[in-house]
Amino acid sequence: MEKSAIRSATEQLSQLLLIKPEPEDQRINNDGEDAATTAINIVIPVQPFISLCNSLIHVLDKIGPTMAVLRQEIRQNIERLEMAEEWGDLVEILKKEGREGRARTESSCSRAFLWLIRSLDFTLALLEKITSNEAGMNMERAVEESYNRTLKAWHGWISSAAYKIALKLVPDTPTFINIIMEDHQNYHTLLHDIHTLIPLLSTFLEQAHSILSK
Repeated sequence: MEKSAIRSATEQLSQLLLIKPEPEDQRINNDGEDAATTAINIVIPVQPFISLCNSLIHVLDKIGPTMAVLRQEIRQNIERLEMAEEWGDLVEILKKEGREGRARTESSCSRAFLWLIRSLDFTLALLEKITSNEAGMNMERAVEESYNRTLKAWHGWISSAAYKIALKLVPDTPTFINIIMEDHQNYHTLLHDIHTLIPLLSTFLEQAHSILSK
């Protein structure tokens, strides 16, 4: 039986949160500096992170054309990271780009990672909205509030305008629930799956923002 996008994301997050750095990350690094003060003590393998983001795309697809702009951004940033898969560890890529002064360039993996994390922030905010007010939830309002809380501040006026127009295409709540449920799910198992995903995604995003702040 094929897993739902939400269950796949849960599995991928469980794997990512279990991965720990090698012991040598606590020793002296190649530049002779104390790694305990310079290294970020987290490992994020590229491929599992890409798989997580692909699962995110499948969830956003359920919302419909409203998420077309965001979906395109996610896809472009995933493709950028796919070009660096041979490195293995995303954190090492970010540190290398930081040392070389390339982290803020348009084509950097650091920039791609930043925007993918922002997209995951939006997903988390939306899932929290869905589960906190299932009975009286208005999908258009839930999507709008989640967008305003996470992505709006970072989008230019073109993206914001496109989003505002597409917001009118958000399905109503019963339609969305029916769309997001996989064939083997019912409403209660869907909510259970989302409740399982939320704390894992929240923990991972805390780690990711810690990486970005350094």
